[in-house]
Amino acid sequence: MTTASRLPEPYGQGGGANLADILERVLDKGIVIAGDIRINLLDIELLTIKLRLIVCSVDKAKEMGIDWWEDDPDLSSRAHGKELTRENAELRAQVAELEQLEQGRTEQGRTEQGRTERGKVEQGGPRRGKAEQGKTEESS
Repeated sequence: MTTASRLPEPYGQGGGANLADILERVLDKGIVIAGDIRINLLDIELLTIKLRLIVCSVDKAKEMGIDWWEDDPDLSSRAHGKELTRENAELRAQVAELEQLEQGRTEQGRTEQGRTERGKVEQGGPRRGKAEQGKTEESS
């Protein structure tokens, strides 16, 4: 038994379009594939999945107003740098706010300490330790 071995003919041989031409046309013009999957049980919608697929070149996508990859830090090093710059600015603002709070507390502590010192002076001078009080009593 002999079988003739022959290779299958290329797709679209008579049409004159090869895979590269088709791919170039799709990327240049773009193609949209859309579909919805709905799962219902007794007329109760349990799950809806909406699928949207756009296949086109980056230039065509920008022309249509689609540029989400430029702002995604996982996909763009420029966006990652912007994210780091924004985070750095937020952290600097938080540090400045904390420093102002700390400075306010320090100034408030100094004011309260000054009031306490004035009160001690008005009540008979600054407090002395036990050793100083003993020396004063001995000299009297």
